[in-house]
Amino acid sequence: MSVFDAVTILVGIVVGIGIFRTPSLVAGNVDTEFAFLAVWLAGGIVTLIGALCYAELAAAHPHAGGEYHFLSRAYGRPVAMLFGWARGSVIQTGAIAAVAFVFGDYAAQVLPLGPHGVAIYAAVAVVAVTGLNVVGTLQSKRLQIAVTFLELGCIAAIILAALLWSGDAPPVTQATAPSAGALGLAMIFVLLTYGGWNEAAYLSGELRDAPRNVPRVLLIGTAVLVSIYLLANAALLSILGLEGLRQSNAVAADMMRAVAGESGALIVSIAIIAAALSTLNATIFTGARVYFAMARDMTLLPQVGEWDPRGRTPANGLILQGAVALALVALGSASRDGFQTMVDYTAPVFWGFLLLVGAALMVLRWREPDRRLPFRVPFYPVTPLLFCAGCLYMLHASVAYTGLGALIGVAAVAAGAPLLLFRRPRDEDGPASVLPSHTSSRAISPVID
Repeated sequence: MSVFDAVTILVGIVVGIGIFRTPSLVAGNVDTEFAFLAVWLAGGIVTLIGALCYAELAAAHPHAGGEYHFLSRAYGRPVAMLFGWARGSVIQTGAIAAVAFVFGDYAAQVLPLGPHGVAIYAAVAVVAVTGLNVVGTLQSKRLQIAVTFLELGCIAAIILAALLWSGDAPPVTQATAPSAGALGLAMIFVLLTYGGWNEAAYLSGELRDAPRNVPRVLLIGTAVLVSIYLLANAALLSILGLEGLRQSNAVAADMMRAVAGESGALIVSIAIIAAALSTLNATIFTGARVYFAMARDMTLLPQVGEWDPRGRTPANGLILQGAVALALVALGSASRDGFQTMVDYTAPVFWGFLLLVGAALMVLRWREPDRRLPFRVPFYPVTPLLFCAGCLYMLHASVAYTGLGALIGVAAVAAGAPLLLFRRPRDEDGPASVLPSHTSSRAISPVID
């Protein structure tokens, strides 16, 4: 791949439906318009630092297992298996439920179903998309490309609408000092929206002249992402204002309603519903492979590790994943904001394992000093230490300043510890059994972004 190819893929991975939901949550945790935009810029800097660390790991230890492989080499297979359990029980299923709630928020703008309409839409979406995957109906490459352009088109419409807006500017919020807890929560939502950059690090294996071009891809890609998010959020802020953002559960629809009336809100809502369904399908498709892979490595629940030859899918893994996701939808429906509850549920687990991956870079350099490194993270060890410090802060914030969902997520991971007693013996370099070539699932990040 060329630098242009890789930057395009990076932007396509990261830009998703999160930008249509998280701005209201970020606005609720900052006190000024300047702080609102500043946290989005800070999120881009953290993204770049993390991507540089992942680029070295992926180039030095290329493997379809991704973080599972990094953690296994650095800390041993039990830690890697616990990560696999966390991904299947918290990270990926929490992402599925969160995306389903975004779908519900915008579907309720088109056809309201009452006070529990968002949760009803979310549950129906999980059941329907899981069912399609069980029978083997998968989204095509062309559909994915079309939906990516649809998402970018919605963002472009938001930016253009702000440029053409001739109404009165919203009042400026009185400046006050934000609390540390509020800023921590704001960064959780911002970095959730930037999520997906860690998958882009895997492009190093297919990038032309990777040692020279990986930094270019990461720098250019991050600059593009920061520009898109800053422009989109500045546009939302210029029309809805900070207080308007705080009160909105569907910021794109509310903004277009202010600019173009109900017809504008309806059009953008339908576009985001389509994008949410596509993201939900991709998240369900990749997530079930974790259940399949884990079951192949354990003596427990062997049926989950069976491959359905009719639909060419891990059908039992899909069904189990769907059941867990529905339970999380039920958990979210009992709260004031289902999407935020799912973020609370996944955040501490996500940042805990991301911290371990960041530290693995230094552990592997120490344990394997003679290994050839096609790409070296600049300013070592300052860069990985900064990344680990950021992860540690985010882990603290996601435990100290979130709700009950965070504790439930941590408890779910702890409940998986006994599964280590059921792991199959296997050799040093590979799993106990071979997976189909297209089943690898390698991202720690949920595809909510």
